Amino acid sequence: MDDDACVFCLIVEGKRDAAVVYEDDTMMVFMDKYPISTGHTLVIPKKHYTTILEMESNDVCALFVLAYKIAKAALVAVGAQGFSIAQNNGKVAHQVVPHVHVHIVPRYINEDRGKWPSRRTASMEELRTIAGRIRQQLLNDNSSTTTMDVELITD
Repeated sequence: MDDDACVFCLIVEGKRDAAVVYEDDTMMVFMDKYPISTGHTLVIPKKHYTTILEMESNDVCALFVLAYKIAKAALVAVGAQGFSIAQNNGKVAHQVVPHVHVHIVPRYINEDRGKWPSRRTASMEELRTIAGRIRQQLLNDNSSTTTMDVELITD
């Protein structure tokens, strides 16, 4: 395997293991191997783009529509009270993998709100279990509504 090969392209090609949540002809969703929180997912275009500025606007729209659907399902599947969405472009913006991806990071009421949670390494078994729960929620989501605990945080 080429050391310079894009790890996300290798996942798309089936040459690297991943806990896949969703896949269609143009997009793929899988669990982050180094999650910030339980349920941390990545939404990517299958076609390689280094930054979002390389994408056509309709592809950007499709990416974020899918991110919306995955966030909604993940929120319910993991019992989170909120979520963060991040999309970094370039090393200076902390983009670690040079392939466009959207992070969906579930957030929990018992987190320390003063700091961003630390990453950890998750087992593939754990990631596949969570991916299955999110996948099931995607199937159930046709008629359900999601509510989020919204409160004013002043500290």
